[in-house]
Amino acid sequence: MRRGRPALSTLALLTTAALLLLSMAAALGIGAVPVPLSTVVEVVARRLGADGLDVRLLDDQIVWQLRMPRVLGAAAIGAALACCGAVLQALTRNDLADPYLLGISSGAAVGAVTVIVLGVSVVGLVGSAAVAAAGFAGALGALVLVLVLAAGRGGSLSPGRTVLAGVATAQVCGAYTSMVVILAGDSDAARRVLTWTLGSVAGLRWGTALTVGVVAVVSTVVFVAMAGQLDALAFGESSARSLGIEVERLRWVLMVVTALVTACLVAFSGAIGFVGLVVPHVVRFVTGPQHRLLLPLAALLGAVLLVWADTLARSLVQGQEIPIGVVTALVGAPFFAYLLRRTRVAA
Repeated sequence: MRRGRPALSTLALLTTAALLLLSMAAALGIGAVPVPLSTVVEVVARRLGADGLDVRLLDDQIVWQLRMPRVLGAAAIGAALACCGAVLQALTRNDLADPYLLGISSGAAVGAVTVIVLGVSVVGLVGSAAVAAAGFAGALGALVLVLVLAAGRGGSLSPGRTVLAGVATAQVCGAYTSMVVILAGDSDAARRVLTWTLGSVAGLRWGTALTVGVVAVVSTVVFVAMAGQLDALAFGESSARSLGIEVERLRWVLMVVTALVTACLVAFSGAIGFVGLVVPHVVRFVTGPQHRLLLPLAALLGAVLLVWADTLARSLVQGQEIPIGVVTALVGAPFFAYLLRRTRVAA
């Protein structure tokens, strides 16, 4: 480790945390109806119990009821995706691993398309709630299929077999969704499916935002608690076993946890690409490979990225919302290419 890197990482952690708070405050004021930052602060302070603040009802509804759940949800989803990506890259020792590696998003798309296009009902649920429930069920189905295909003799779960099983499952699910959309011949349904697959947090309300928030916090704490084991795994399975780590058990636990977290996120927001793939690599330029610092900083940076991506998605085009996955790719990919080029030149 380079001299001074721990201090640099701590500074980056504090700076990114402050940037996240500022980003969320700014995002609450940006939209079709602009709200001054001072008003945003007053609305939030009043909702948190401060007295003596005169806030208009319209400002309260815009900031607290409409935008706050969306901003909090976007931050939570970005944080969880970034952490899941970092964990899967360590588990599989594959730089291209991301939270959708196990075919989770494709399985979720199967459930969502079945409801959106075919109109299959989910007991007791309608509209976006039915789509979310079907997406979660489809994601779990894909996870079970991948684990069944990838499990070797004695319950081993090798990275190579897992990646191949994920690719095969994603292809099968993709073929199903494409066939259903084409045969349905419904242009409106096809548009809704496309919008869902590119991701959006427009449907988040307080209940769903709190749900993904709890999922993000709990999963991040679990991953950080296992940071030492992930570091050991980076030196190879033999080295990890020599340190007393049960490699197969660790891989099973983390694979299932990351898949369940991703399934929950996809059910509420659709598939939002780029975040889980690239954010961990960007953070490694600062922290190095140590997961004790990598994971929390990746969570914060992922949250910042998705908050601003959602803000741009709902404000770039007047009267129309761009899928958030399009924004993350357009904004993030050139920046990541610049970092790769800069690192290669420096080397």
